[in-house]
Amino acid sequence: MVRYLVSFGLFAILVALLAVGLGHDPRRIPSPLIGKPAPQFSLPELAHPERTLSRKDLLGKVTLFNVWASWCVSCRDEMRVLD
Repeated sequence: MVRYLVSFGLFAILVALLAVGLGHDPRRIPSPLIGKPAPQFSLPELAHPERTLSRKDLLGKVTLFNVWASWCVSCRDEMRVLD
């Protein structure tokens, strides 16, 4: 009898963990940076290297910063989509 109770308890825990996992939205990516201001930066513009781009230039605009590495295969695939 005790063996069945232990088996049922383990099964109930497994079902509960599965239910909690299925309740999460897979499209939501938690990040501690969401809602925080971007750090100060100064970068040369690609089209005009003599000009710089800073955080102040982008205030009030929706901007996507994608940081990637040339050695990262999935980053290279993603870059083709963003071009």
